[in-house]
Amino acid sequence: MATELNIAPLSSWGLRSIRKPIVIAGPCSAETEDQVMSTARGVKELGVEIYRAGIWKPRTRPGSFEGVGTPGLRWLQRVKAETGLLTIIEVANVKHVYEALKAGIDLLWVGARTSVNPFAIQEIADALIGVDIPVLVKNPINPDVELWIGAIERLNKAGIHRIAALHRGFSGVEKSTLRNEPQWQIPIEVRRRLPNLPMFCDPSHIAGRRDLLHDIAQRAVNLDFNGLMVESHCDPDSAWSDAAQQVTPQELGSILRALVLREANSVDSDYQRHLSELREAIDQLDGDLLSILARRMDVVEHIGRIKKENGITVLQAGRWDQIVKRVHQRGTEHGLSQSFVDVIFKAIHEESIDRQQHILDNLT
Repeated sequence: MATELNIAPLSSWGLRSIRKPIVIAGPCSAETEDQVMSTARGVKELGVEIYRAGIWKPRTRPGSFEGVGTPGLRWLQRVKAETGLLTIIEVANVKHVYEALKAGIDLLWVGARTSVNPFAIQEIADALIGVDIPVLVKNPINPDVELWIGAIERLNKAGIHRIAALHRGFSGVEKSTLRNEPQWQIPIEVRRRLPNLPMFCDPSHIAGRRDLLHDIAQRAVNLDFNGLMVESHCDPDSAWSDAAQQVTPQELGSILRALVLREANSVDSDYQRHLSELREAIDQLDGDLLSILARRMDVVEHIGRIKKENGITVLQAGRWDQIVKRVHQRGTEHGLSQSFVDVIFKAIHEESIDRQQHILDNLT
């Protein structure tokens, strides 16, 4: 069921254009006044309207560069005065909110390390009561739809109606070519639950490498995200933080020009008819899948009763290993990825174990 929130459209954000993708660009960190101004002029030439820069940098460990702090806000005031760019910064606590508002910052974003903490979010929401400012909420570092929506709800209840989600990927324990796993199904679920919520993507923090930025940005555009936040630096190799994922304004321009933009829908009658036919086929196949799964669970419960009668444990690891090997092979034969097959059959296995456990616990 969709969650009902009072969300204002992007047309109320004061942008000259809301054509997708809206681009937010600027350095990971504001380092020097010259660096901030040089980068701002560069992204301005691309048609970017919103300039980002990290003022306070919450780092994983102390001792790293943690931002220039409040003095950097004066540099952003100069950016706005000389280029006309709107400015956006990250706020992680009430002090940051007050300093940003006092400096006339145009938009705010809440980072992943903050959105994971409902207490911190509530304090920021309380500090913004009565303030009319757009706020972007990054997903929490762990993949939790409810936590992300909860952060958005807290801010919305405080009167922040110009609000958007910002997808930056999720931390994981396994090695990957990406800095943070995108897990696209999670922002898709957030959009399903909050259909009027604008959705932005931060390909810089998902990729972690500048050579992967285009592919992540293209995926977001393909999924009809409203905008992108990309880290851009006048001299990225010399950046004081996250050098590997930043690009020059010129490189950013090349990435944006290479994006293939698509419409969310079409009024063409042939397209509508063909799509309707294919969706009907999908609906039929989904029904067939559910019927097959129900029959499978009937067999699982019958096995559970036999185990109960014969004093056999529910879990038999050898049998599960056999199933995994078989479905991997058959999945490959059908052109299905191993990761997809793993997700599906892990869920089926967990449901099977639960049903058999229930039988052993309750069948007399």
